[in-house]
Amino acid sequence: MGFFKLTIRDVPLDNQVVLVRADYNVPLNSEGKISDDLRIKASLPTLHYLHDHNCKIVIMSHLGRPEGRDPKFSLKQVATRLSELMDHPVIFVDDTIGDKVKQAIKQAPAHSIILLENLRYYKEEEADDEGFAKNIAASTGARYFVQDGFGVVHRAHASTHAITLCIPSVSGLLLEREYTTITGAMQNPERPLVAVMGGAKIGDKIAVIERFVEVADKIIIGGAMANTFLAYKGVAMGASKLESDQNETLDRIYHAAHEKVGDDVDNFIILPSDVAVATEISPESPRKNVALDQIGAEDIVLDVGDASIEKIVEVVADAKTVIWNGTLGYAELPEFAHGSARLALSLATQPQTTSIIGGGDTADFVLKWDSADGASFTHVSTGGGASLELMAGDKLPGIESLLDARK
Repeated sequence: MGFFKLTIRDVPLDNQVVLVRADYNVPLNSEGKISDDLRIKASLPTLHYLHDHNCKIVIMSHLGRPEGRDPKFSLKQVATRLSELMDHPVIFVDDTIGDKVKQAIKQAPAHSIILLENLRYYKEEEADDEGFAKNIAASTGARYFVQDGFGVVHRAHASTHAITLCIPSVSGLLLEREYTTITGAMQNPERPLVAVMGGAKIGDKIAVIERFVEVADKIIIGGAMANTFLAYKGVAMGASKLESDQNETLDRIYHAAHEKVGDDVDNFIILPSDVAVATEISPESPRKNVALDQIGAEDIVLDVGDASIEKIVEVVADAKTVIWNGTLGYAELPEFAHGSARLALSLATQPQTTSIIGGGDTADFVLKWDSADGASFTHVSTGGGASLELMAGDKLPGIESLLDARK
């Protein structure tokens, strides 16, 4: 798939001040330290390209959901980690707009990398405030704006939309790769295409499931989402988490699936045939494998069962393309991460299969599982909501507002 927007390769960036929107909204551990630097590493190809073209690079990002200037959400530690990864000093400026920013950039030598403070210290950021964007543009003096924060382009914020009204705006290399990889897999996949959908809620993924009914050859359902599907099919789910308000949605999904494959629906939308249960969600809870008709009133379904895992592995083994979004169980607990771990292993040992891992919890899981830091898979997305909306065929405001590629 070609990309329909200009990228950093298409404009004369040499020796310019370039403003980059990165997504450094990294997960933090209980001590407030970075627990996973995938998003920082993912920005490196764009930064190296700009650095090689003698640009003065000014980076802006958000982190978390601070209420005002909360030091817990300062990007200062991101600057330290980025400096290590780039093997180059990163100047941290503890503001996003104003004279302090202007002077720091003006005094920085060519080839400098400057990281500004958390955008969300300003309420104007999420309000897509054009005055705030103009202030960023004036404070940085940037000649070009580079959008490389894939995880935020589904939101119309000042740093994804309003800023593009102030500075000529192009895509970075990460954003281009995310878009072409995901849309290519949805629009022109090598077949069979198998979609694996997990996580907690159908409600969050209705549009994507409906799109997969159109484009996939098989859909595997796991996670707490499977509980709702099974309950819809009449299975007593004990004390499991499920959504009781999704019957109309499931009627629609199964109707569309029946229109596509006729009476073979249960071989098209594949649900667990057995499950792993416990009576409480705790690291001490033992894993108990049961058939669907043996789920007790006190049981909480927390993973797909052993027979279901074998079925999933068998289906995935025949796939040429697999798109996985949502863990297959309560993967925070090792006893209930069996399904997700076996799926990860299958994909990691099938180099002939294009494996695309959705962002968010799925990416967090595979990165902790994979000793190769995600390299065992074709593509690990940095965007949760953005990847879902792109898979669903939605237009993303942070991409749409960039300069169009020449026909």
